[in-house]
Amino acid sequence: MKKVAKKAKAKFPFEFYTRLNLKELTGRKARDLREFVKVIKEVPGSVIFHHTHLFLQQHQYLCPEPPNDFAYWVRETMQEVELAERLSSIDTCQFPSIRDLREKIVETIEDHLARGKEPLRKAREGRGFQFIRTMSFVLPTPYVANNLEEFVEILRKVSIHSIYFHFFESRLKLEKGINDFSAWIDEGLGEKELAREIAGLDPYTYTMEGLREKLIEIIKKHIWMKTRRKRKSGSKVIGL
Repeated sequence: MKKVAKKAKAKFPFEFYTRLNLKELTGRKARDLREFVKVIKEVPGSVIFHHTHLFLQQHQYLCPEPPNDFAYWVRETMQEVELAERLSSIDTCQFPSIRDLREKIVETIEDHLARGKEPLRKAREGRGFQFIRTMSFVLPTPYVANNLEEFVEILRKVSIHSIYFHFFESRLKLEKGINDFSAWIDEGLGEKELAREIAGLDPYTYTMEGLREKLIEIIKKHIWMKTRRKRKSGSKVIGL
């Protein structure tokens, strides 16, 4: 009689969280690039996160091209096309924390100012950049996964806000350096190859629903291949 392979249970479960956001005006404004970079240096990280990541929520079902708020204002209001292109080309995925991302933005603007002409162009009254912060409230959900099969089924059910929190906010705002999904798949399940594949995704090239589907696709393929290898080795395995 063939043995039935059990589904690998994680060392510890994955608990899904979600979050609610509250936008708040900081009262900080800028009308030229020198004021602009000065405020960027001084505001809390939640302000930088808001202006570089809010598009993921606003355009969750649309084209995933990232409309960086900083680059948009520099191009549309200040008419500084070259700088806007440089700000737009910053690969947000490369940075493990908001602090590192802020430093790159500041460096890019200051380099432009060092090579630019004086006096600086000023934005018209009412067209200055208004800095906004996002306050996040993290909440538990009823969903808990003990293995990959449960995990992928829950991914189908949770809101995009939950996926957003675990994939973006936990990595950048909490400075974990890796998304929560990859961390659990590696540390909880020991599936290092799958964890690396998910960590290697560029999430900024997907809508939030597109990212959900991609994650499900990758995990289902991994489960299928693992099941196939076990069947070849002589075990009968119950799949998804």
